[in-house]
Amino acid sequence: MSIVCGIPLLECVYCLACARWAWKRCLHSAGHDSETWGLASADEFEPVPRLCRYILANYEDDLDNPRHALPGLEAVNPRWVVRKKSYRDTHRRAPPYLIYLDHDHCDIVVAVRGLNLAKESDYAVLLDNSLGKRKFDGGYVHNGLLKAAGWVLDAECDILRELVEKHSNYTLTFAGHSLGSGVAAMLAMVVVQNRDKLGNVERKRIRCFAIAPARCMSLNLAVRYADIINSVVLQDDFLPRTATPLEDIFKSLFCLPCLLCLRCMRDTCIPEDVKLRDPRRLYAPGRLYHIVERKPFRFGRYPPVVRTAVPVDGRFEHIVLSCNATSDHAIIWIEKEAQRALDMIFHKEQTMEIPAKQRMERQETLAKEHREEHKAALRRAVTLSVPDAFSPTAYGTFDEKTSEAEDDDSQASSTRSRQRMSWNELIERIFEKDESGHMVLRKSTSNG
Repeated sequence: MSIVCGIPLLECVYCLACARWAWKRCLHSAGHDSETWGLASADEFEPVPRLCRYILANYEDDLDNPRHALPGLEAVNPRWVVRKKSYRDTHRRAPPYLIYLDHDHCDIVVAVRGLNLAKESDYAVLLDNSLGKRKFDGGYVHNGLLKAAGWVLDAECDILRELVEKHSNYTLTFAGHSLGSGVAAMLAMVVVQNRDKLGNVERKRIRCFAIAPARCMSLNLAVRYADIINSVVLQDDFLPRTATPLEDIFKSLFCLPCLLCLRCMRDTCIPEDVKLRDPRRLYAPGRLYHIVERKPFRFGRYPPVVRTAVPVDGRFEHIVLSCNATSDHAIIWIEKEAQRALDMIFHKEQTMEIPAKQRMERQETLAKEHREEHKAALRRAVTLSVPDAFSPTAYGTFDEKTSEAEDDDSQASSTRSRQRMSWNELIERIFEKDESGHMVLRKSTSNG
């Protein structure tokens, strides 16, 4: 009799637990992910909408008569386009990209377009991966994205070295959207480790902006390269939040909402510390910028706010059950909202009428704050027992007395001495020479 009475009680407990989970998940909004982060300044966020427009230039057949030109905003100057590669030019081994010499902002930009749903080659890049397949610099990365980045660098190494040496005061920026964001992040990592291939370019001149980023690297790498790589996420975007392998996501496009809901349920049952200790789990790379423009239980869009941080735990781990989860991934919409947010930040700073001298001091203070926040994130990663959280370079030693010059010297020496996948090893593993002496893609690639 007691057993019979216990069955309904057990069912009630399960029902209450499921109802609590559903209520908690439905109440979770994108604003919760970044509510403790600081606000971004105009100087650090200024490149984002501009780089979005450079990425959109990959979609244009004629840059003199662009289809995606936005009134009142600067467009890509066709005379400053150094190279523009299509699928035919890349032999479908990498997404289309362009190299743009931005004289107005003293910037050398490599902009990579996002996923093309009609191109099988893009799916081939996404499907070329499995958890733990590719190790890189003490962590794990997406194998297909690394191979695509290796192909781009092998093809454009000479022209990039020439531009970097000719324009010594220009920054070298890698930017990409969606699939291209992963390629751009891999490009930045490989270039940082092989700076001698680009004329010993300084680390501080290299940066990356991953727009609507794919989760493409393990947590230790995501935090370690936060001084180089920046990720931009619009509100509810699903891609940076789901740890589902990219190949599974895009094989399930016909029922993506179902996949996201199932993944949401699965991740809820995994403790946070277990996720952090998994060395193969992939994350959105670098420093995160979150554009928040909607509030729970309210209709319409509000003036966007940009928050930024280098989080370790709580790094976009929860999928937002929202009807905007896929629309917030669109590059055109991200460009529009990023420009709105930047205009508001500029207006606020102009209203305060900050003098030029104080503005320069503020920039120096901001750079120092970012360095301190980066070091704090590395310390936090060690505290949480993130695998390989200690960087094998000077970054991660937390030596407050070490100058930047000493950091660069020690980093260069340790990079040469430690075992890692170098530029030449990367190219050799990805490509081989055919009978005519040309570089072709290997039919099978061994694990890192």
